[in-house]
Amino acid sequence: MHSPPLPPRPRARLLITGLVCSSLSLVLLVLVAVRWSPLMSLDTTVAESLHRDAVTEPGLVHVNRVLTDWVWDPWTMRVLTAVVVIALWWRGSRLLAGWVAATSLLATLVQQGLKAAVGRERPRWLDPVDSAHYAAFPSGHVMTAVVTCGLLMWLLRLHGAQQALWWGALVLAVISVAGVAFTRVYLGVHWLSDVVGGVLLGGAVVALSAAVYAQRTRWPAGTGESPL
Repeated sequence: MHSPPLPPRPRARLLITGLVCSSLSLVLLVLVAVRWSPLMSLDTTVAESLHRDAVTEPGLVHVNRVLTDWVWDPWTMRVLTAVVVIALWWRGSRLLAGWVAATSLLATLVQQGLKAAVGRERPRWLDPVDSAHYAAFPSGHVMTAVVTCGLLMWLLRLHGAQQALWWGALVLAVISVAGVAFTRVYLGVHWLSDVVGGVLLGGAVVALSAAVYAQRTRWPAGTGESPL
């Protein structure tokens, strides 16, 4: 028994979503690269405002560090993806398992490649409350969370999850993405545009990957797999 193909309209929505996110992320990338003054000003204003609060709230800083370093850490997200991939493979959905793994890997490569290409410096503080290394744009924490949550939401939809489960997972996904985005800026290790870039790029990767996978019914026979 094969996974049900998505009807034309959802496939089109995935493609449109992917293209819109890609276009917006490209615009943001250019603005960051050329250091567009209004964007730099906004980034600085938001970062300074949150940092002033952070240095006076050590307890809240600790909570944010636990969330960003453990709950929403990229490696936590990758382990979650690996568990899902293994479960799919074990249940016989080997094409889908490989597709999810490849999408996650592609997102990591895109993220690291853009960090190296843009080379944006992270915020610098005389009194930092946290530290991070390598380039700032895009936020790896945020992009990884978006890709992981996006893939999981796609899998639930693909296999006909009950509405209660799907909406519950969506709320958890939104909280996770918004939460990790906030922690990165609050802790002073990313600019606002870094986390926005992570959201857009992660959304683009997931949507385009899902749109391409939805065309599998046109592929040669024998490429399907059983559902969960």
